[in-house]
Amino acid sequence: MTEVIRRHAEHQYAEELAALKAQDTRQKPANWVLSPWAVVQYLMGCTLDNGFVVSPKYIGEQRLMEIAVATLTTDRALLLYGVPGTAKSWVSEHLAAAVSGDSTLVIQGTAGVSEEAIRYGWNYAQLLAKGPSMDALVVSPMLHAMQNGKIARIEELTRIPSDVQDTLITVLSEKHLPIPELNTEIAARQGFNVIATANNRDKGVNELSSALQRRFNTVILPTPASLEKEVEIVEQRVRDLGRSLYLPLEKSALKEIQRVVTIFRELRMGMTLDNKEKLKIPSGSLSTAEAISVMNSGISLSVHFGDGELSAADLASSLIGAVIKDPVQDPIVWREYLETVVKERADWRDLYRACRELS
Repeated sequence: MTEVIRRHAEHQYAEELAALKAQDTRQKPANWVLSPWAVVQYLMGCTLDNGFVVSPKYIGEQRLMEIAVATLTTDRALLLYGVPGTAKSWVSEHLAAAVSGDSTLVIQGTAGVSEEAIRYGWNYAQLLAKGPSMDALVVSPMLHAMQNGKIARIEELTRIPSDVQDTLITVLSEKHLPIPELNTEIAARQGFNVIATANNRDKGVNELSSALQRRFNTVILPTPASLEKEVEIVEQRVRDLGRSLYLPLEKSALKEIQRVVTIFRELRMGMTLDNKEKLKIPSGSLSTAEAISVMNSGISLSVHFGDGELSAADLASSLIGAVIKDPVQDPIVWREYLETVVKERADWRDLYRACRELS
């Protein structure tokens, strides 16, 4: 069997989870793989008493992860909220992996999601042959999580139509899912909970009802607080992805990561890092996730079509593509930034020339 491009968190970090479990002597809630303390150690990274190093999955404030994990020990569901690219899905996956040992019970939020994705469906061949029965029931990820005391994940909650969102209210408040066709219900086992994600760019798409909001504790994941933190995040993720895609991260790439992250932060804030010059803000989010994508594209170009040494020319096309989303306004923003900021930085002349050639 060929190697998969990306393994689920519980498989990719199985050694770390096993090492934490072996050292974990703290109280665990029912059906949890690790104690809440160990889950936070898994997310934030640590060195165990036996010298085993657990890598950080989230680089940011530990208190936010403690609040998120504490929420999952209660009867409240968890909503991870923030701008695009702030690792909401990443944190959700790793939370589910550490708590339940299974991050695959996912409902992807779209405008076309129906109630069956949250409740259940029917195997119509079985339904016609035997009539309504448990054998004919098609179990949704939510129902599976309830039956087995695991974490269910909902991605992009605010993209789900409002009437379907409201299907969650009974599940989250009563911890039961009625099946009226069989005159029965499924009761959630200990350990069941829900982690949902939503981003503020979707505000107003399908607002959560006040009744549904009350069923969630919300943790807002911020953008990285400093340039150094964001560079660290990008470097770690590019290195991890590079291993699975056979795209090695050269030492020289750190310089380019710093430049890409600097550009993204300045354009996001509308101000140069030295606070000396105001800038126009482009329409895109210019998230940390997009910076990772820009770096991976550049490394791929350098490996497959260059000498393997990452250069400004390798990054230019994907960098411009990340900044220019609106074909009318964003080119103006980018040209102004290129001429007033990039051009004036002596050690950025190579990047200026590469971007000018493509612009």
